Amino acid sequence: MSPTARNPIKSTRTTFRILEALVELDGAGVTAVADHLDLPKSNVHNYLSTLEEAEYVVKRGTTFHVGIRFLELGAHARNRRDLYDIARPEMDKIADEEGELVNLLVEEHGRGTYIYRVAGDDAVQVDAHVGTRVHLHCTALGKAILAHLPEERVDEIITRHGLPAVTDDTITDRDELRETLADVRERGIAFDREERVEGLRCAAAPICSNTGRVLGALSISGPTTRIQDERLEEEIPSLLERATNVIELNITYS
Repeated sequence: MSPTARNPIKSTRTTFRILEALVELDGAGVTAVADHLDLPKSNVHNYLSTLEEAEYVVKRGTTFHVGIRFLELGAHARNRRDLYDIARPEMDKIADEEGELVNLLVEEHGRGTYIYRVAGDDAVQVDAHVGTRVHLHCTALGKAILAHLPEERVDEIITRHGLPAVTDDTITDRDELRETLADVRERGIAFDREERVEGLRCAAAPICSNTGRVLGALSISGPTTRIQDERLEEEIPSLLERATNVIELNITYS
């Protein structure tokens, strides 16, 4: 879990609150950000002006937006993981063959982040994209990761982030989640039956190092009309097992 800062810098926290507000508001002026965060307008103006000077935000008229320079930082964070480069060829192959959406997720600070997604010809568009952070308990990918973390780590993640309901089918009970994770460990596959997005089903498998440390998870997702029970529980898990085996071998011997 994230360590607690011994001597947190208030201005640093305010900077990130302002940046997150720009994302939440899809761009905003000084007054809107100040009202959103209950901060003095003069302070917000100074922060935004400094961020603009550093080229991390851009200004269009009176509206500020998060700048594209953040892509450079995100790309660096993603590229430092061997998993990203090693998993992509297998994911591209699955997307071409199955026509569905193939996803790669890693855990950081108790949340899941998509670091690669590839859409087959028949893939549906969903609300997530590369860089989107999600709760782990409501996705097949997240449950595949949680199932292979130490139990005390799982408890810390739940305590910090909770088990919020995203759809009517989301698991929100700690004991039910524990039972589900035990099933995932036994079978080696996790499922998402409309638990994060209504109308979408997904199966995921963990990707582990040769020492057993979970590195991330790989999934195939599609609409309920195409991902029926047999395909969800038999065909897709078989594909994932083969792909993760190749990825894990390549990670070990790369």
